[in-house]
Amino acid sequence: MRQVILDTETTGLEPELGHRIIEIGCIEVVNRRRTGRVFHRYLCPDRDIDPGALQVHGITLEFLRGQPRFADVAQEWLEFVRDAELVIHNAPFDVAFLDAELARLPGTPGRVAELCPVLDTLALARQQHPGQRNSLDALCKRYSIDNSHRDLHGALLDADLLLEVYLAMTGGQGALTLDEAGTTTEVRTASKKAKRPRGTLVVVRASEIELQSHEKRLAALDKSSGGKTVWRKLEANA
Repeated sequence: MRQVILDTETTGLEPELGHRIIEIGCIEVVNRRRTGRVFHRYLCPDRDIDPGALQVHGITLEFLRGQPRFADVAQEWLEFVRDAELVIHNAPFDVAFLDAELARLPGTPGRVAELCPVLDTLALARQQHPGQRNSLDALCKRYSIDNSHRDLHGALLDADLLLEVYLAMTGGQGALTLDEAGTTTEVRTASKKAKRPRGTLVVVRASEIELQSHEKRLAALDKSSGGKTVWRKLEANA
């Protein structure tokens, strides 16, 4: 099964108001293994970036002025994601922006849902953890995934974290690594069944003196509770 883990950064929150994608990051996975193929581009939006969005991702307009536009990389991106399942956290947000960008292209290649099936990991997390916080940061904490290097949002960085979260959510796979030859190796944490130690079980029974001492202690507890201890009631009904 071929999947593409995808995330975007944008100039704002509303594509219908003309906000644009300024970064897109994709990681290819086949049968739950990284292939080593990624698609990562910064994009010139031809518009200002909202201050609130800038605080989230820290990507400045000055940096983006020398970057390509979405139309310049659209065909390459379409070839990368076509026929793969897109795995996106809060998919409606990213898909709305992608649909808006695709609609600006000549010939209109179609909407994302017409090109690829989409899996929303936020909806999946809400099913698995109802009533809990299910942001990407919260899921990283829940599944013990290190995101200490994530000071600001970034499309490729967040896609990489989302891949680890998705694998943990859907099968408990610990990590995916590349060996020196570039071959992906799946790393799992194995749980071992505890073994019962061999040997003779020795049963030590209480002596008569110990039984008498124990009975005195129970009587004292019963007296201090005004005769309301449970064991006395059970003895009376036996």
